[in-house]
Amino acid sequence: MLAKRLLSVIVLIPIIAALAALGGWPFAIFVAAALGVAAWEFWRIFHQGGYDPSWLVLIAGTVALNLARHAWGFAHSDLLLAFFALVSMGIQVVRYEMKREQPASSFAINLAGVVYIGFLGAYILSLRNLPGGTWWLMLVLFAIWLADGGAYFIGSQFGKHSLAPRVSPKKTWEGYLGGILVSVPGTCLIAALFQSQVAAIQPWKGLVMGAVISILSPLGDLGMSMVKRQFGVKDSSHLIPGHGGVLDRLDSLLWAVVLGYYLVVWL
Repeated sequence: MLAKRLLSVIVLIPIIAALAALGGWPFAIFVAAALGVAAWEFWRIFHQGGYDPSWLVLIAGTVALNLARHAWGFAHSDLLLAFFALVSMGIQVVRYEMKREQPASSFAINLAGVVYIGFLGAYILSLRNLPGGTWWLMLVLFAIWLADGGAYFIGSQFGKHSLAPRVSPKKTWEGYLGGILVSVPGTCLIAALFQSQVAAIQPWKGLVMGAVISILSPLGDLGMSMVKRQFGVKDSSHLIPGHGGVLDRLDSLLWAVVLGYYLVVWL
């Protein structure tokens, strides 16, 4: 399992880094496609659990919000969210008349998926499109990767006290604290290295970013674990060897990019 995880990371990180550096529409399309797959996995989890959300609303809403975010920033996001909310309600009314069950729950799942995966996921593009965005995005990615890596290795070696036994029994307080201890100085060091490329990226900002992301972003991981636990699902899919699905890799990142974006804007 560890070998598969490392191989997937070795393959994926250079691809993501190259596309992030390229930016523009190629990166926007890549992000929209990846989040579209995550939206399908989100639909799949609930569909297997007996609910009937609309895969079309989830995928189309996610992709549209991301492409629009790249094209216009936050402008028109309100229009798109309103449009997909109305479409989702209309679809569920029709489905209920066709004898499909649990329409209200499915309507709520549609909105939750579009907002959580589509709207929040688009902060990847918002972060990339800031001045010096390539380096800010990579700093956020390193912050969450260091936190995840530190939590995995330290938790697997020294973990004894369960962090959230109902949600994710294997996660421990030792792993959680290990992720913080790795991410905070590591992100500070990377910020110092990146400062030669973007003067605004200063070590103290890396320190703050590493702390905030490593402390709060694990809630994204635990949140998706909660959803999967309800339906007895281990992974959202099996698309990435050793890692599960795209959504399994984005669970903490969705929190990290939102936190990272506002830290960059406010600090």
